[in-house]
Amino acid sequence: MNDKSGWYEPFDRAGQAESAVNAVPAAGGQTAVTAGRKTSSKSRGIWMVILIVLLVAALIVLSSIIFRKISGSKIDLTIDNNGDVSSFSFGGSDDGFGILPFDVPDSGSETPADEFPESKDDFFSSFFTPAESYDVNIGADTYEGKLDQRLELSENGTKLLTLQELYAKCSPSVVTIITYQNKLTEFGMGTGIIISSDGLIMTNTHVIDDCDRITVKLSNDDLYEALLVGADASSDIAILKIDASSLPVAEFGSSDTLQVGEEVAAIGNPLSESFRSTLTNGIISGIDRGVNYNGRTMTVLQTNTALNNGNSGGPLYNMYGKVIGVTNMKMASSVYSSVEGIGFAIPSNNAISIANALIANGEVRGRTSIGITVGAVPDNAAEQYKIPFGLYVTDVTAGSDAEAKGILPGDIITHVNGKEVRTTQDILDAKEGLLVGDSMIFTIYRDDTGKTFDVEVVLMDTLDVYG
Repeated sequence: MNDKSGWYEPFDRAGQAESAVNAVPAAGGQTAVTAGRKTSSKSRGIWMVILIVLLVAALIVLSSIIFRKISGSKIDLTIDNNGDVSSFSFGGSDDGFGILPFDVPDSGSETPADEFPESKDDFFSSFFTPAESYDVNIGADTYEGKLDQRLELSENGTKLLTLQELYAKCSPSVVTIITYQNKLTEFGMGTGIIISSDGLIMTNTHVIDDCDRITVKLSNDDLYEALLVGADASSDIAILKIDASSLPVAEFGSSDTLQVGEEVAAIGNPLSESFRSTLTNGIISGIDRGVNYNGRTMTVLQTNTALNNGNSGGPLYNMYGKVIGVTNMKMASSVYSSVEGIGFAIPSNNAISIANALIANGEVRGRTSIGITVGAVPDNAAEQYKIPFGLYVTDVTAGSDAEAKGILPGDIITHVNGKEVRTTQDILDAKEGLLVGDSMIFTIYRDDTGKTFDVEVVLMDTLDVYG
């Protein structure tokens, strides 16, 4: 199965066989178990001791590898106007989902002196892992008409709902998204939210990625062909249109008022159509979490509500029956075997803002991009190579103004707008509030020449840089 999307991999029926319990049904429906020879208690004890020793040794080696691999972090400065980062990568992460359950040092990371290669470039090429790109490929037919709907947030009201009341009220506005390749081969399944009575549907972009046909099944089993209105990879929000009328519409509440510990519930389609319209519940576990999604950092809500493959694109409700998030991720790890109860949802305020832009224009404009990928220079690396502290440029995006102005990989940014920068947050702070067309002045140290000079870079629209 394709591992690009981590836990929310488009549902593949073949995956059911892969994840099935490793037992063989015997005749008569019993489970056949292979019998083995009995061993003595003493032999078993010896082998248990050996196994424990080997496991401890393996854990020590694995821990060393993991913490060495994450010693560098970098940030691709494709940043929203509100200062949110829309492209971020952890150095050395090989997790299928890309989230590691510990902090990644941003500056001051140390490397043993005897491990420094002779070349500075060799050191930084191994210290920072190249940022992953994520290109959306949706071949489904597009909607060509003009839409004038605009989503709004609504007040919570005064009556808290029971879970039974919430399900009865909200489940009719939750739909099943089914995607296809080659028009006929079922490829994936996810969840969607009805946002207009005439057939606008909100879901996740990753749910419909790599498909060329989309269908929407309502809670009453009516099936519709869907057209693509627009999809945004950075926010993971997509809008579809079906030819329908008088549909039940979900109500959106404000995610800005949420508090940790507040009760929430999700309705979605985990794993297969057999579990359509499943209700799960939990609490808000965290707010404003920055997590990595295919090379981009998203600001999301954290919840312990049970979420699984197929829940993507579905609603997360408060107990007033208002959508306060769009579920799209959960924590998964190839390093830690027991990651449970850590799911994520796009805050409703963000989702509505993106949705309104997609409905109006089919794309999202106004997010600014510098077009460079940088990482903090470790303190002892600066001393080893006799270079200044700052942010090391690992990549410059083709077509950006940074490229046009001559910034090169290997340059070190020491100041932005005259202020010293040592961490990626420093450059984000300098960037906050700036718009497309505004400029920033970067003070650059170039080791090849030993010279320091200033470069004025004009901020460009993210779509013009990354497409």
